[in-house]
Amino acid sequence: MRSTTILFLVLLPALAETSSAQQSTTTPSATAAQHVTEALTGLDNASNGFVDEATHQADLAVFDEVETTADGLGPLYNAQSCRECHQNPVSGAASQITELRVGHYAADGSFQNPQIPIGGGAEIISGRSLVNDRAICPSNDYPAMEIQERVPESETVRTQRLSLNLLGDGYVEAVADATLVTLAALQCAASQGKICGQAIRVPIVEAPGAVGVGRFGWKDQHASLLSFSGDAYLNEMGITTHLFPDEITQLCNAAAEPNDKIDADGLSDVERFARFTRATKAPPRDAQLAAGASAQRGSVVFDQVGCSTCHVRTLTTAPAGTKINGGTYIVPPALGSKQFHPFSDFLLHNIGTGDGIAVAFQEHFGRALQALMAKIVPSSTFISAQYKVRTAALWGVRLRSRLMHDGASYTYSDAILRHAGEASAASQRYFQLSPADRGALLDFLRSL
Repeated sequence: MRSTTILFLVLLPALAETSSAQQSTTTPSATAAQHVTEALTGLDNASNGFVDEATHQADLAVFDEVETTADGLGPLYNAQSCRECHQNPVSGAASQITELRVGHYAADGSFQNPQIPIGGGAEIISGRSLVNDRAICPSNDYPAMEIQERVPESETVRTQRLSLNLLGDGYVEAVADATLVTLAALQCAASQGKICGQAIRVPIVEAPGAVGVGRFGWKDQHASLLSFSGDAYLNEMGITTHLFPDEITQLCNAAAEPNDKIDADGLSDVERFARFTRATKAPPRDAQLAAGASAQRGSVVFDQVGCSTCHVRTLTTAPAGTKINGGTYIVPPALGSKQFHPFSDFLLHNIGTGDGIAVAFQEHFGRALQALMAKIVPSSTFISAQYKVRTAALWGVRLRSRLMHDGASYTYSDAILRHAGEASAASQRYFQLSPADRGALLDFLRSL
């Protein structure tokens, strides 16, 4: 009870949108028993200490590797390497790359996944909202087979989703579930129900039957970086793994399954992707701009407007030795009891920009888990969040030319003024700022 009371008192200034240049939101993990230190930051593609530097560089090479059909690329895919979607300005960061998602609404307003014919109607792709932009055939090996996905006229719900930054996500993964659940509850209480982040529990693919609080992806569809990596390897590159062994289509598919093989070190590529991400440093601020008077004033305005209610400045990871992800992963010393500054609560909110698309269970968790998890994580969980998106983490936002989940906003002002729903009041307060305060807030954002 005492820790909850302390958290409420710490969060209350942010949630009540008071002005404090030094305001920092801590979490239930940040107790007196912990010796909390700052997370490492940097854009040098060097290890944060989770693994030694040689191992990290070897994992980086795998992350950057271009996949071919001999590796199992496709048959349907969006990219040929992880870095293709996560490389600005370094591997693991974000990019301008978007993916296409579609579907339609049932009579009751619930989202329905599309039915997309390929191969001249030889097969119907279902169970996913993602539409892949690329295919490996027709080709020399399959000259008469054409499987390019196209959006049927019936699928009237359509959106783009921007690729997300992965730098620092090892710290995000190490935040205790209870931290995010408590944050959601206190946020809602302090705002008298006006701002209520949703923490959803999602399957841990590598631990069948286990669930965790989602925090990765625009819909918080994954809690584990290994699950997230396996999902991306299959759905973005078409490469099957021990976690996601079922190919999207067998048309034009000649590679043996699973495509992702164990290497000489006893690891698969997808395990190396997760390890690489866990070892990345958090995005740093522009130190020179952050030290300026305008950005410092903007930091105060950021709180006054109410941005920090959802764009939470500071989170703290669980102590080293904590078991997470269904007991399959133990928080290591390099990531345990670390304070980091993502400017996000990693919760789902309805801010009027949600695309209306619900998480497709088969796509994100695989066919094998579908029956097992149906009662543990009902489809209604994802339907309830179809108009919500994860709070965009603002660390590294100065390096992005396109903003919001769909990349359709090109300036900070455009993005702020698009905020509606739970963020309506904050957006209105921004609109009413003096030119000087508005400029200061924008300078603050440019420093992140």
